Amino acid sequence: MTRNLGEIAAMCGGQLKSAGDSDIQLQGVVTDSRHITKGCLFVPLAGERFDGHHFAGDCLAAGAGATLWEKTKGTPPGPAVIVDDTLVALQMLAKSYLGQTGIKVVGITGSNGKTTTKDLVYALLSTTYKVHKTQGNFNNHIGLPLTILSMPEDTDIAVLEMGMSGRYEIELLSKLAEPETAVITNIGESHLLQLGSRKEIARAKLEILTGMKPGGLFIYNGDEPLIRQVLGESETKKPDKMKTTTFGMESDNDEYPSGIMFLASSTLFTSHVGGGEPLELPLLGEHNVLNALAALTVARHYGVSEASIREGLGHVELTGMRIELITGNNGVTILNDAYNASPTSMRAAIGVLEKMKGYRRKIAVLGDMLELGTSEEAYHREIGASLMPSQVDELFAYGELAAHIADGAAEHLEPATIHAYTNKVELIRHLISILHPKDIVLIKASRGMKLEEVVDAVKQSSLEH
Repeated sequence: MTRNLGEIAAMCGGQLKSAGDSDIQLQGVVTDSRHITKGCLFVPLAGERFDGHHFAGDCLAAGAGATLWEKTKGTPPGPAVIVDDTLVALQMLAKSYLGQTGIKVVGITGSNGKTTTKDLVYALLSTTYKVHKTQGNFNNHIGLPLTILSMPEDTDIAVLEMGMSGRYEIELLSKLAEPETAVITNIGESHLLQLGSRKEIARAKLEILTGMKPGGLFIYNGDEPLIRQVLGESETKKPDKMKTTTFGMESDNDEYPSGIMFLASSTLFTSHVGGGEPLELPLLGEHNVLNALAALTVARHYGVSEASIREGLGHVELTGMRIELITGNNGVTILNDAYNASPTSMRAAIGVLEKMKGYRRKIAVLGDMLELGTSEEAYHREIGASLMPSQVDELFAYGELAAHIADGAAEHLEPATIHAYTNKVELIRHLISILHPKDIVLIKASRGMKLEEVVDAVKQSSLEH
């Protein structure tokens, strides 16, 4: 965003510290004092343990052109727009910028797959349009406004990921972004701790419709009955003349796969809408075919040709640690899915491992799934009980909750193939001691378990057998 300070004041509902500063030209918005760029607007945010206002003087000295400034914080150290709340002003600024530019918005949420779907939508739309997308996990009440404000003004379409941990968070994001197209990938078990039930999670996800433009398109996973149920509730806010379309594995959806073939490092599939011509997805797993179907639906809605869709799938760049296929220095194949975990995504990852062919052994390293609420032990035990010898030859469970995965696994796996650890160093030592270059290892857990340390250890190890 490039605006002068007077324009910024009007956009965020603030007052200039000095009327003479109105013509100061600013480019870009920064909230982190460590990442100041020349001529940017610094927005100092205040939290329980920090206050960005303390760094405003240093930011101006480092090249920032001006700051936003909360009126209760004293006198600003340089050119400033005085506001009641800098976070609210940041959000108003982003909403105003979107309104001025007329950029179209695709909003994406879901318990699992929203980041991958965002990356796929971006790849497909980018063949035809100038597209801007959420980077990393900038999908909350701070990250989404910053994503909007970092868009070049000639952007055609913004693909915005919307995350949440509780009710009314996605409603805020939807009202800021006003999507004309919204996607819900699925309803899983993430955030059960905060929300209590999957239906309440569905209600939170459907808040994405709250700010949607009239006549917008809602694309959702039709295999999930909760979405349709909540959509029919009188309390669910929807735009006038909203259109809907569904995707899923079942043939009663508007879009579904008419065929799937799993290859060594990619997936071939045909889609109902696309006809019989196979598409190659550079990702593993049936769940990623679903993500791709959502992305195809978005792309076709915006008139992207089938040839361009095929081109886009060949140039997908994914955010890291989402079933990333790695070959270790020792020849061992690693399926790195250590970014996050829920029962839904855990089952999907195990399904990927099961379909990998030509390996000596299939080894699963499964860690705690966090924030599952009062039924967390039962969810872990169910994952273990679902494991079959055809899926996993050796199981390593890591964490106090994952011990229940190990307990459940005893229903079908031989005791000698089940290993439970609460010490990561000991797990790594044991795992590496049994590895063979022709093994494949799935590593999956919630982010807080830091199983990327296991990924790195396996990748760098040298095997003696």
